[in-house]
Amino acid sequence: MSDQIPFHIQEEIMNRLPVKSLVQFRCVSKAWKSLIDSSEFIAAHSLRRHTQPHYLLVSYENPLVEEDYVLFSRCYTNDDIFPQQSYVPTLPQSVKQLILPSVVGSSQGLLCLHGSHPNFQTHMAVLWNPSIRKSIAVLMPYFGVCPYTRDPIQPSIGFGVCPITNDPKIVANTSSSEFMIYTLSTGKWRSLPTNLPPKRIQGLFYSVVIDRFIYWEVELKDLKTIMSFDLISESFELIDLPDSLACGDPWVVSISKLRDSLAIVQYGDDYNSSIVWMMEVGARKSFTKLFTITTPHENIVGFSKNGIPIMTVVDNDDDDDYMTKLVVYETNSEHNIVLEICKMPYHFYVHSYMETLLLLGRSDCTSY
Repeated sequence: MSDQIPFHIQEEIMNRLPVKSLVQFRCVSKAWKSLIDSSEFIAAHSLRRHTQPHYLLVSYENPLVEEDYVLFSRCYTNDDIFPQQSYVPTLPQSVKQLILPSVVGSSQGLLCLHGSHPNFQTHMAVLWNPSIRKSIAVLMPYFGVCPYTRDPIQPSIGFGVCPITNDPKIVANTSSSEFMIYTLSTGKWRSLPTNLPPKRIQGLFYSVVIDRFIYWEVELKDLKTIMSFDLISESFELIDLPDSLACGDPWVVSISKLRDSLAIVQYGDDYNSSIVWMMEVGARKSFTKLFTITTPHENIVGFSKNGIPIMTVVDNDDDDDYMTKLVVYETNSEHNIVLEICKMPYHFYVHSYMETLLLLGRSDCTSY
């Protein structure tokens, strides 16, 4: 840029640039580095989410490598056509050393992964920005050991970035209705008071973050429901499900993000069909049936940016050679676009993320 261009115009131009270009431009001058590293610029750049590239992170564990689970990841361009463009992100060392790693979720371009710490005394979460190759490892509080296996108790956790402060937060469920929260701005864990009914939560399962809310599948006695956590007010809420969802088999319902709403996938008998529900947000949250997929033995594991189902298919034509395929299911043509193929029936995990500057200027570290 010419020195003749006013600096505030330069700032406006840079605010429209992709993350990889901005990381390179930090080396141009001290003034540009100071601007790009500032929390104000990072916050303003994150607000332009609609202009940033969106990706799908596809991950799965391979239990046959060196007797430990190894997390494999691949990123795909996330748009209508879904081209076969992909790249393999470089996993940070903090993720590679995790035992049984898994992806908790993604929020505003950051991913949260979770696994056992190598010393087996506790668990560890890792906040990771693939776009700028930055990560921060967070040691989980010690919640005791399982009385049967004597292994450390693994908490149920959720992750999200507050859309107001851009502060990453990790929420951990220790037991029943007791929760703890970690905020990156403080680098500490603290107890989190709740307004939930005491000692009613029997199961806390997979979580999804959408805008300012983290959602979990929850069991309350014999009923299923949805629990939400507001990242801004740090308050909880229980959301009732339709009777056909609340009273069904707890293992045939899953939650996911569909565009900017919460989706619930309900599987039929023997997984011969999948019904997709979407939550309508208003004065009273309700759920509406969107569509039904009648392809048998396929699981919906997520959706593309524009709401196209992403599914896993297990081929067992040869009893000795199972193959699991990750496919994009086009509802109009009922045609599958294959993304990944793995031997044996591995479980795929699909998370969407976009490029972001969050964690820029931080050194890779461990937060205690």
